Parts: sequence; structure tokens; C-alpha cells
Amino acid sequence: MRPTPHKALGIGVLTVAAVAALVLPGTSAAARPATAAAPAACTPVQAVANGGFESGTSPWTQSTSGVITSRSGQTAHGGSSYAWLDGTGGSRTDTLSQSVTIPSGCSTASLSYWLHVDTAETTTSTAYDRLTVKLGGSTLATYSNLDKNTGYVRKTVDVSSYAGQTVGLSFTGTEDAGLRTSFVLDDVALDTSGGGTVPPGDSTRTPAAPAYTVSLSSNSTGTVWNGHESVSFTNASATALSEVYLRLWDNHHGSCDAMPIQVGNVTGGTAGALSVACTALKIDLPAPLAQGQSATVGFDLGITVPSGSDRFGHDGAFNFIGNALPVLAVRDSAGWHLDPYTDNGESFYSLAADFKVSLDHPSSLLVPATGTSADTPGSSGRTVTTATAAKVRDFAWAAGPFSKISGTSPGGVAVNVYSVSGISSASAQSMLSTAKSAVDAHAARFGAYPYGELDAVIDNTYWFGGMEYPGFVLDLVSTTALTHEIGHQWWYGIVGDDEYNSPWLDEAFTDYATDLAQGITGTNCWNSVSWASGAEKITNSMAYWDAHSSRYSTVVYGYGKCALHDLRRLIGDSTMTKLLKDYASAHWYGVSTTAEFKAAAQAATGTDLTSFWSQHRIDG
Repeated sequence: MRPTPHKALGIGVLTVAAVAALVLPGTSAAARPATAAAPAACTPVQAVANGGFESGTSPWTQSTSGVITSRSGQTAHGGSSYAWLDGTGGSRTDTLSQSVTIPSGCSTASLSYWLHVDTAETTTSTAYDRLTVKLGGSTLATYSNLDKNTGYVRKTVDVSSYAGQTVGLSFTGTEDAGLRTSFVLDDVALDTSGGGTVPPGDSTRTPAAPAYTVSLSSNSTGTVWNGHESVSFTNASATALSEVYLRLWDNHHGSCDAMPIQVGNVTGGTAGALSVACTALKIDLPAPLAQGQSATVGFDLGITVPSGSDRFGHDGAFNFIGNALPVLAVRDSAGWHLDPYTDNGESFYSLAADFKVSLDHPSSLLVPATGTSADTPGSSGRTVTTATAAKVRDFAWAAGPFSKISGTSPGGVAVNVYSVSGISSASAQSMLSTAKSAVDAHAARFGAYPYGELDAVIDNTYWFGGMEYPGFVLDLVSTTALTHEIGHQWWYGIVGDDEYNSPWLDEAFTDYATDLAQGITGTNCWNSVSWASGAEKITNSMAYWDAHSSRYSTVVYGYGKCALHDLRRLIGDSTMTKLLKDYASAHWYGVSTTAEFKAAAQAATGTDLTSFWSQHRIDG
């Protein structure tokens, strides 16, 4: 993903697809106080109760009745209720608070909330009215009339340092006697994850060799899809597998009261509570799965695509459906990876899998998708697009009245460009030319492109710039951005990584690959590096970058690729070229880690790289 400055997406109340016997949102697990005993294993929880304000006022304490409201004048981010602080145009202080317990043993805790600042103030320099967010006695964030926006914006703060504590969470709005400012809050969550829920020492990633079979049918516009999904998998670990987790990533785009991803009628296991802001569903297996044993879990699936030109959203008649299929979470020596969704980058850590997906849709809609697709006639006026893909980490598709052009790269890769209305034919042809050139350039450096065809869906209203999926990318009309997203086919797609905890392994490597494909050498780019703090490192996780979002692109993309350019200059062009091609080959369809890359780089050269890693703040 190539991030651009965030803007409000204007997503309103979501219509939830009806699916029989739906799994209902689970309540937060009971919080336990920290003890003096050995550190507890992490039980991921969402620690804020009634964060969507849909269950009355409890357990919130409000300074005056009506802070939590559904009255007209403002709107909810999800559901019908929200918290409205200030907005009277008179001297006023509103507070909203509750006590939260952050479990011990969890390595990651992230507070998130959606905020809309609506003001009549016209100044661009003076903060007359303020909202203060506190946890315990510490101020986490402050906002003012200067932060006004036209819709909700999601805010996240890393609160991992509060693990094992019970503290007060509070929002305080203070308004002066002048013009009004409203601070409107919704969908407050405090998600915890990491820390290990299985004994450490077994680094085997499991469930392994997933195989997904999906059959979905859409409504007339492609905004609602219903059907069934099943996944077969094997426990590769010596530690028995008693449960699995499905990541329902796109529930981030709604709320626990209005989930765009609905799962029901689970077979092959027992559905448990939803956690991590309803993006993780635990399924207890009938019996522990020993090493080498396999199982299958199935479920009914409903998907409702929200409005918004997002990686999951629709821009008018054009639907973009990324991360909508539930996929298995990964367990390794760190335990289950149940990290929160991030808009700032990606959280999507999954193992290479096989997908067979049948999409029944009106024939008037074109449906580009991950893998190789074949169309067959369906019922009257409908078409069934069946897409098959091997060794991919996710599956995405789009649906709409796209304009399509196709070609074949000199290296033999079939490339399709799908454009929304408003994209000129010249721009589409330019993107087709770029895609053909980029896929061959990356293949020559890192290994042959293995996914058959490559689909690029072009829309100039994407707020995020571009987004990668296996064999399928979303992009603006931009040569650099498209070359970058296609580079992700290798750095994330073929060579996988834990995108939440090690985002540099795909973004820095892909930006470096983009430079090489465009003939950019990065000469002296490291000379402009200026660190914001001693804690800032290229290898920081998304928990850090969500708390320091203005620095994410600069450090992970910019400093990251500059570090790789520096490494190339230090060890030599030919050595660097061989290093990356050999490294990709050694991790083909596998998972990369920072430690493994550093070891491979050191093995490729006689130069001691210890000081290089330290200077460039590459830890791990």
C-alpha cells in the first residue's frame, strides 16, 4: 500500500446482509487484575464496554445526561447512537469516562475511536475549544476546533505500556463562550493482542496448507454477497491445535453493532466470541488436532460493501472487495497473531493458501479477481465467474461496469486493466503499459511471476493511493504507484511477512524494487534522514506507527528503501542483486523475518554489517 494523507470516508450506517443463525458479537472477556505471579499468557480482549453507545449509557459515566445520544444534529459512525460533547456555543465542559482493565501478558494494546470535529470557528490558528483524551493520569491526545473535519476520522493510540492495569479512560470537551465546537465520538475500542497463548519455543506456523472453497451470489449491484465458505487445514505444529481463529478484517469498516462481514451456521467447530473489534472469531475444534492431522471448518457468509472508495467499499457502481473473505489467523511461538486492523498500513499476516471462489453476479458487471478466472453462464441474465489461485495469501475481487483492456507482457504475463468511469482511454493504456513493464522488471530481479494473470483496477478517487492483493491491485493513475503495488506481488505476496509487526519487510523492499524498476539509484537519500526520537526505528511495528502516523511513510518507505540502497552500495551491486534473488527463492511462498534477512545479508558479504544495522536502526 502506498499511503496518502487520510481523509474521512463518509461511511454511514451499514446495511447488514441477512444470514441465518448469525454469530452475535461477544462481550469482552472478564478482566483480571495483575498478580505478582509469573506473567500471564495474553487472552486477547476488547476492553472497552459499549464502545458504540448502542446499549444505553452503562458503564460510561457522563457529566450530564445527553452526552450519549441519538438525537438529530449529528450522526453516528455506526449504529444509531454516539457521544456528543459540547457544541452549545457557550462556556461548557462535558466528560465521558469508564474504567478499563488491560490484561497482563499482552504485547500490544491499542486504543481507537472515531472522531468528528464540527465547528463554527473560522480561525486557522487559535484553539478555542478542546477535547482531551486521558488514560489513567496521562494525556494521550488533544484535539481542538483546528482539527475540524467533514466526517469521522479514526484515531489510534498505542497503550501497550498499561498492560496489567485497571485505569480510567476519559474524554473531556471544553468549550469557551464563543462560537460552538462539537466533539463527536463513536466506536471506541481498546484491543489487546500478542504475548503468546501457547508455550513458547515452537516456531512452526500453523494452521498450515489452508485450502478455501467459496461460493457467493451477489445482488443486482454487487454490493451484497451471500453464500458459503469452507477452509481445510493441517496442524503443522507439535503443539496440538484446539481452536482456530478467523479474521473478519472488514468488520473494521462497520461496527460490532453493524458488521459488514457476517458468519453463521459454523460446521466443523463451535463458534466462540468475537474479539479485536469483532475482526477475530474463535472456533473451538471438536477435539485437539495433533501434528499432521487435518480438519475442515465451514460457515455461511454474508458481505455488505459499504459506501466509500476504499480497499473495501464502493465508489458509486464500482465495488472493491479486498479482505472480505474470512481467512485463518496464524499461530507460532508468539501465540495467535490477533492484531488490530490498521488504516495506516496493513495488518494482514497469513500463510500461502489455495483458493477456489465462485462468484455469481449479473452479467452486466465485470468481476476481476485474484487468480485465473473463467466465466460460465448462470441463471437468466447472470454469469458465474470462477477464480482459482494457488499459493496466495488472500483473495480479492471487484464488481462493476468497468471498462477493460488487456495485453501480454514481453515476458508472457497476461495483464488486464479495469477502469471506472471517468478514466480516459489514454490513461488506461498508459497503466496497461506500466503494468506490463513493471511485472517483467520485478520478475527479472526476484523470480518469475507465478500467479497467471494480473488484474489492475484503476480509480482516481482511492484515498490510499494503491493497494496490493495477490494477482490483483487497486491503483490511481500513477506510474510509480502501480509499479509499487505490482512489486508487492513479490514482497508480501510471494515472500510473506507479518505486516503488522514488521511492515518494513514488504513496504521498504517494495519501494526499493520500485526505484530499481524506474532507474532510481537513491544516491545520497540517506543523507536527509532525521529521526524524530530515539524510539523511532525502521523496524517498528504498526502499533508504533499508528501512534506516530505522520512518520510512518517517511521512515518505513523512505528511510527503509534508502537503507537498502545503502546496503547495495556497501556490499556491491552484483552481491545485492544475488542476495535478493536468492533470498526470494529461499522464502518463496514462505515468510520472511528481519533476523533472517540480516543473516542472509551477512552471509552474502565479507563485510561486518553490525554497525550498518545499528546506524540504520534495523533491529531484530
